[in-house]
Amino acid sequence: MRITPYGSGSVAKTAIFCATAFVAGLLLAQPGGAVVSAAASIYLAFTLWFYRDPERDVPLEPGTIVAPADGKILLNQCVDHPMTGPGSTLVSIFMSPLNVHVNRIPLDGRVLDVKYHAGKFLMAFDHRSMSDNERMEIGLDTPAGTVWFCQVSGFLARRIVCKLVKGEMVKAGSRFGMIKFGSRVDIFFPASVQIIAPIGMKTVAGHTVLGRIDCF
Repeated sequence: MRITPYGSGSVAKTAIFCATAFVAGLLLAQPGGAVVSAAASIYLAFTLWFYRDPERDVPLEPGTIVAPADGKILLNQCVDHPMTGPGSTLVSIFMSPLNVHVNRIPLDGRVLDVKYHAGKFLMAFDHRSMSDNERMEIGLDTPAGTVWFCQVSGFLARRIVCKLVKGEMVKAGSRFGMIKFGSRVDIFFPASVQIIAPIGMKTVAGHTVLGRIDCF
């Protein structure tokens, strides 16, 4: 099982702690020691599972838009957005604590901007979280125009990881960060993009097709 490098520090600390607790459990009087050792093993297994990063079959067709996150689509609606223009499409994906937390690039392009905003930690399914919560906003220059997407913290998710750098070229399906303990990802597409993903659909990051652009 592949473990994401975005969680390598946390995994290393947990492994040291759990190994120490496991050995201590072996030295303690039984049955209490066995309980300590078992709890340490379970905690380490959960941590490794939490930071899992499975490979994904990324669609290779040019112009394909893929989901940036595992989860479920909460919103698919027409909005006006200052970066993508009037008549844009907003797609919001809710990530539960049980989903894979690694995020992926939705389509090929060049990173226009990366902006961090401090904020609240409202529940991710509360749509006020889009503007009120801590978040990382990312702009992409694509053949279809500007695409804007946001990693949004939630009530449990208090740590956003984003490794993108302004000006770098990125490919659809490539890893760029994670939101620890889930939350949501909001994506704004310009009016020229046709989105085919309905509300309620489950998504797999880097694999589920949200739409396509006809600029190739």
